[in-house]
Amino acid sequence: MSLLQQDTIYPLDSLAGAAQQTVELANEKISLIDLLFKAGWIMIPLALLLFATLVIFVERYLTIRKASKYDPSLMSHVKQSVLSGRLDSALSVCRASNSALGRMLEKGLLRIGRPIKDIEGAIENVGKLEVARLEKNLNLLSIISTIAPMLGFIGTIFGVIIIFRDVEAAGGIDIASVSGGLYVKMIASATGLTIGILAFAGYHTLNTMLERLILRIETDAIEFVDLLDEPGS
Repeated sequence: MSLLQQDTIYPLDSLAGAAQQTVELANEKISLIDLLFKAGWIMIPLALLLFATLVIFVERYLTIRKASKYDPSLMSHVKQSVLSGRLDSALSVCRASNSALGRMLEKGLLRIGRPIKDIEGAIENVGKLEVARLEKNLNLLSIISTIAPMLGFIGTIFGVIIIFRDVEAAGGIDIASVSGGLYVKMIASATGLTIGILAFAGYHTLNTMLERLILRIETDAIEFVDLLDEPGS
């Protein structure tokens, strides 16, 4: 056999072997969980971050949504009671509402008779406490959206290290020596980015809901202060 024939046959044999190995890998059924576990230990902190993201988002979403339920009769009843001098009735309605706006108006009603600036300050202080309560743990989503892709990048680095280690051990580059590190590299990166995107989207979704709620509460609070500041009220 000539040298030309040898150079032609051996690469074809290598390609045929690689193609056969690729077909076998394609035919192998791997579940999603098994595929994720191939990324190694880096998936443990990523799984914890995913769990924290889901728990925080669901809990904050339900809390903010509950606080966002608007009762139009609250302001109208408080207005009528204040104008008619029935402060006890207005206080009862505010307490029964069990809402952020109700607690703010209640504080303002308890300050009636004092300077309007004192009333405004009391309402503002209660408003800050209500907003802080609604924002609880919200910043954790922003932190997770930054940390998760970084952890995925760490997995990428470990995947590259594994590839070089396996190539060195095999004495050359082939699919078997590269595939293990590629699993770690690609799965960790994809998982980290996915969790980061989910946390980022959840953070901004909740912030948008909260901003709308705050705007409506502030509008009603200003309307209440204007009512008290009107002559004869």
